[in-house]
Amino acid sequence: MGDDVLPVVVMVMVQIGYAGLNIVGKIAMDAGMNPFVHIAYRQIIGTIFLAPFAYFFERKTRPQLTTSILFWIFLCSFSGLMVNQIAYFVGLKYSTPTIACALSNLIPAATFLLAIPFGLEKVGVRTKAGQAKVWGTIICVGGATLLSLYHGPIVIGQSGIHWKFAEKTEKNNSSGHDNLILGPFLLIVSTISYSLWIIFQARVSEKYAAPYTSTMLMCLMASFQCVIIGVCVVHDKAVWSLDRMRTIAVLYNGIVCTALGYCLTSWCIQRKGPLYVSVFYPLMLIITAVLSWALLREKLYVGTVVGSFLTVVGFYGVLWGKDKEKSQSETESLEMKTDKIETRRS
Repeated sequence: MGDDVLPVVVMVMVQIGYAGLNIVGKIAMDAGMNPFVHIAYRQIIGTIFLAPFAYFFERKTRPQLTTSILFWIFLCSFSGLMVNQIAYFVGLKYSTPTIACALSNLIPAATFLLAIPFGLEKVGVRTKAGQAKVWGTIICVGGATLLSLYHGPIVIGQSGIHWKFAEKTEKNNSSGHDNLILGPFLLIVSTISYSLWIIFQARVSEKYAAPYTSTMLMCLMASFQCVIIGVCVVHDKAVWSLDRMRTIAVLYNGIVCTALGYCLTSWCIQRKGPLYVSVFYPLMLIITAVLSWALLREKLYVGTVVGSFLTVVGFYGVLWGKDKEKSQSETESLEMKTDKIETRRS
């Protein structure tokens, strides 16, 4: 019983943590924190927090670190931590937490499309699994397009809850929602770069079975990359200072989302598999939508609701197709083994 309940509790906690990332990060940027500064500090905090885990848990078991492995880790840090997070947080600045979460559900579809040229996925349009992946991808992309380009009438207006700090930052940053084309576009770029990270990470996991160490190295490399870019973009030294809200945002995102989020997700993947973990991601959209409505007084439009629904439906379509394909592959493999055994007996 405990083996079934604990992973559920852990994954729900992870999704709550990631939902909080969108709220805390949005408030910090509305309060004046530059997204490039935010990202640079997040990588540094994540590196510091992960270093003890990498040292104590993997110092005796980690494989030898080669130039080839370092190159793949660099690709992971560049795509999954640097490009992904810059595009995500800048997109979040010009969008809303609900839209950011909804577009993150494009990840399975984007990963499927990118994995085809790498030879990691087969389309298989003649099978139900292949058709589910194709149609799931089309529905995902359609939902994301609707979400990005159409608002429509208001479904749920602003909440009556008054959080003075959030109201103050919203008034001081009244232009933060002006560019609702650039925001979703950057969030889609973030999704594509994260999908590339998944593909590169598969190669790293295959060659270097030390997840804490490899993630710590990714964060370390991304720290240098993000600091260099941040210094080039943000020249004012005062922007790099941390007040109370900025410190909370940096610590929360660095520890809860980068370090703990990865460790807990890895723990669940080892016990239940990646498909089990993926099923929980739409939960983040629901939690974020509720928190954004309650705390940030975000309005929910027809385009947001319908687009989010289609994106989640497409998300599960792709996952169902992949699960069906995996089951078929295991069945065929078992049948081949059975045939070999019967041939030997005869």
